Amino acid sequence: MTIEELIARRDKLFGRGAPLFYKEPIHLERGEGVWLFDVDGRRYLDMYNNIPVVGHCNQRVVEAIAKQAATLNIHSRYLHTAILDYAERLLDLHSEQIDNIIFACTGTEANEIAMQMARLATGGQGFICTDATYHGNSTLVGSLTRAPRRGRQDIHAIPFPQMYRPIKDGLSGEQLADVYLDEVASAISDFAAEGVRFAGIILCPILANEGLPNIPPTFMARAAKMVRDAGGLVIIDEVQAGFCRTGNWWGYQLAGVEPDIVTMGKPMGNGLPLAACAARSDLIEKYRTESQYFNTFSSSPVHAAAGMAVLDEIDDRNLMVQVTQVGEYLLGELQKISQHTDQIGDVRGFGMFLGVEWVKDKASSEPDMGGAIDISNRLKDKGVLVSNDGVFLNVIKIRPPLVFDRSHADIFLTAFKETMADIGA
Repeated sequence: MTIEELIARRDKLFGRGAPLFYKEPIHLERGEGVWLFDVDGRRYLDMYNNIPVVGHCNQRVVEAIAKQAATLNIHSRYLHTAILDYAERLLDLHSEQIDNIIFACTGTEANEIAMQMARLATGGQGFICTDATYHGNSTLVGSLTRAPRRGRQDIHAIPFPQMYRPIKDGLSGEQLADVYLDEVASAISDFAAEGVRFAGIILCPILANEGLPNIPPTFMARAAKMVRDAGGLVIIDEVQAGFCRTGNWWGYQLAGVEPDIVTMGKPMGNGLPLAACAARSDLIEKYRTESQYFNTFSSSPVHAAAGMAVLDEIDDRNLMVQVTQVGEYLLGELQKISQHTDQIGDVRGFGMFLGVEWVKDKASSEPDMGGAIDISNRLKDKGVLVSNDGVFLNVIKIRPPLVFDRSHADIFLTAFKETMADIGA
């Protein structure tokens, strides 16, 4: 079956509009580590997929799932020890006050739980988010997506804090943080003026969907204090930033902010749908009492087995150190390339989550979405998979599995340099 025939079959079954990557989509057949293979046997270096955090088809994870599935798999309303062991281990990786957990299946669901929990705890309804965020697809969580500054009921957006295209030019990092904090204060004040009780703020600690910007120093910690002083709670969304992605277990450690509620998702089960919302026991217990929440599929022994195997792989293979070392090398090499490439406005990121800001030229910094898409397609043709994201969809997103090592980085860098030569950059 040709690619065209496969797309037509997909459109017939899924409905036209179901998204696909790349101008010429890839028909994949299998995966292994950092590699994906198409039906013709061509391999692609995966620089994008953070769900298989310890590698595609990781043997330890696969064996753990298979063994547990062959022994016992039940829903969450029976007793078994595996999920309790996993909960204890996962909570031990968080700040001390994060001592209770609710398991779910998706990041959307975890964020839905977190927002409802904050509303029950505070008696409020109003939430602050950034104007270019994404936290999920449900009605409640989806209301945060690309929210206007004002105008959505119970949601007030602030301009996302950044250093590359700041809200005001000519300011130091600390001064810029003050300006963005004024936006937080304004949102809180507007809730009060509108008679809407404040529930809290929800942020990705590295602002991944906003384009992974360099955030003005102290903004996160000071914004959290401002929110708490106003009676709100701080929800930190670790769905993309967590599990050593930044070279820290959690993005909030890098950002210097303590969450009241933290959500996790994508990489937790290395492909098995597994997510979680964790918080203080008083918040969790109030939520459980008042919501009567349960999830048929989460908290199963199979989920626990997959989650444990992921943590074992991260620890036993010392992936946190690898993420830091390889990430620093890759960032440094890309920054060198950017010095001689007028279309690269900025290179930034943390650990194994990097962004290359593609622009018309450095002088104007005008976003070039089409250029970023073209680069992604050209790299795909060279056997390297990336994508584009950010508020202008012009940031080339680099986010490989954590088992990605320096030899893989060199393969990517060779392809990237060849691509720059191909376009005359």
